[in-house]
Amino acid sequence: MFNKLVAIEPVSLVKDAEKELFDYAREVVMYDDIPVDDDEIIKRIGDADGVLLSYTSKISRYVLETCPNIKYVGMCCSLYSKESANVDIAYAEEHGITVLGVRDYGDVGVVEYAICELVRFLHGYDRPMWKDIPVEITGLKVGIVGMGISGGMIAEALKFMGADISYYSRNRKTEYEEKGMKYRPLDELLEFNEVIFTCLNKNVILLHEKEFKKLGNGKILFNTSIGPAFEAKDLKHWLESGNNRFACDTAAAAGDPTGELIKHPGVFCVQASAGRTKQAFEILSRKVIDNIRKFLGE
Repeated sequence: MFNKLVAIEPVSLVKDAEKELFDYAREVVMYDDIPVDDDEIIKRIGDADGVLLSYTSKISRYVLETCPNIKYVGMCCSLYSKESANVDIAYAEEHGITVLGVRDYGDVGVVEYAICELVRFLHGYDRPMWKDIPVEITGLKVGIVGMGISGGMIAEALKFMGADISYYSRNRKTEYEEKGMKYRPLDELLEFNEVIFTCLNKNVILLHEKEFKKLGNGKILFNTSIGPAFEAKDLKHWLESGNNRFACDTAAAAGDPTGELIKHPGVFCVQASAGRTKQAFEILSRKVIDNIRKFLGE
């Protein structure tokens, strides 16, 4: 059992999970706003031995050094790799601090977003229509960059609706190839397909000026990654070089902290995280509690 467990910011747990936290700690403190800096985070953690955070804050080496009682950090958000994490996992490992995160809790909402926005482009619902007449998903050439869980789910959903699916990934995914989805090198994938979905880990940038030239004109690019899959200046140049469209769910996925790119007429951003649904919060909550139980050996 923890002596003190602190959620340094809103962590999106359902009420039952919040109540269950008290089964694993003598004291539980939950903050309902985002700390402004490291010093505020340190103040909130104090002498706690357990810490929870979401994706909106970072626990740096400085925080971990200053709060020596920390034994466990629970990331109530996606953890894909040490390098992309918002916790200094390297330092934590060196000092016996356990860091556990979650994965695959908001993917269904992302798939629904992808289908919804694509149909709106193809049929011209509430926006200029992509072609001269409405186009179905049937026969549409769609390329997926990154065949992880969400990329694979988007691919399978669109294939079910008749799309011609091909993909690029660091590793070949034979399970998808057996379902009729073709692997293509990145440049070939970008040239061949009419619609591209980037479904990459946080901080993975694959599209640069050269790749956008391969992508060419008259295309639709979706980014469903947590962060941008490109440099903002290269995306802007591509948008302005022809009749191209870009879609994402949040401003962060557009990769432009100035907010100017969101105003571009070729950018369509719903300004709401597609993966943050009632069901996703329930899955997230259970995985966060399971990680705590795992750490405590229960």
